Amino acid sequence: MDKTRSIGSRVGVRPRAVAVGALALIGTFVVSVFGLGTGDFEIAPVDVVTTLFGEGNPAHEFIIGELRLPRLITAILVGAAMAASGAVFQSLVRNPLGSPDMLGVTNGASTAALAVVILGGTSTQLSIAAVAGGLAATLLVRLIAGRALHGFRFILVGIGMAAILTGISGYLLTRGVQMENARALLWLTGNLDGRDWGQAVPMALVLAVVLPFLLLACGPGLRILEMGDDSASALGVPVSLLRNGALLAAALLISFAAASAGPVLFVALIAPHLAKRMSRAPGPNLLPSIAVGALLLTGADFLAQHALDDQTLPVGVVTGLLGGGYLVWLLTTERRAGRI
Repeated sequence: MDKTRSIGSRVGVRPRAVAVGALALIGTFVVSVFGLGTGDFEIAPVDVVTTLFGEGNPAHEFIIGELRLPRLITAILVGAAMAASGAVFQSLVRNPLGSPDMLGVTNGASTAALAVVILGGTSTQLSIAAVAGGLAATLLVRLIAGRALHGFRFILVGIGMAAILTGISGYLLTRGVQMENARALLWLTGNLDGRDWGQAVPMALVLAVVLPFLLLACGPGLRILEMGDDSASALGVPVSLLRNGALLAAALLISFAAASAGPVLFVALIAPHLAKRMSRAPGPNLLPSIAVGALLLTGADFLAQHALDDQTLPVGVVTGLLGGGYLVWLLTTERRAGRI
């Protein structure tokens, strides 16, 4: 028993974290089946499953494969990417509020994409601008913060950068015409309407490259790094290289996610919180966070599509309501516990 526990501890296998991730994946599958079958043309859950396995009739294959599945896959991938990015940021800055939403990275992607929208650019140009803006904001915050990649200095620099970029975005909105502003506001809210394989495939490719790097190259080191720089260095962790590599990977994920679905709020902040509270494990909890993020955004998009009978909401409206409510509850419980 002791030997098994020791081996599991070295490789990072934590049964509770595995259980949380598995339950979140099961929940994502269930929500996905109902989401694919719900709409103007209803499809029974059994028919949805058979269609996904390639044995549906032509009508079901067209409705699911061409009309509904790209949006669902984009939601799953974007939710996973945002959650992974949020978990890395929170681990790096050692603060539960250190998500890319709060540190200006998402704002950088939003401002750059907004400039393209106001100038009448194409969807491809918008995506490229969002990725470039998110990476540029990350680099700028990193340079201004200097070596302080953890603690309040980095957080304050990020909050300041977010405020500046929000002001720039507000100015850009005053320069656009009505139709451009409407398109920009819809994108800034976070929206999955009209998503096709053109958004899902690039997001899948980025995740296929970045997630193994984070899980294999950065995950164990980030867990040790939370013990402190001196302890990590003593254990042979290349602290500076690890931080910069993980920061770049997390910035890539959130930038591509914003390019695919807009700056969907609170997923990067809340998903790692939920995963960590449920798994009760130290470190960034990347795998449970990824699974919870996919479930969170998929569920939010299902509510966005079906909460109102006559209107489809932007998914960012739902995540904003859910995330804001969760934050209020979290702050209330932490205050009662005497931790804040």
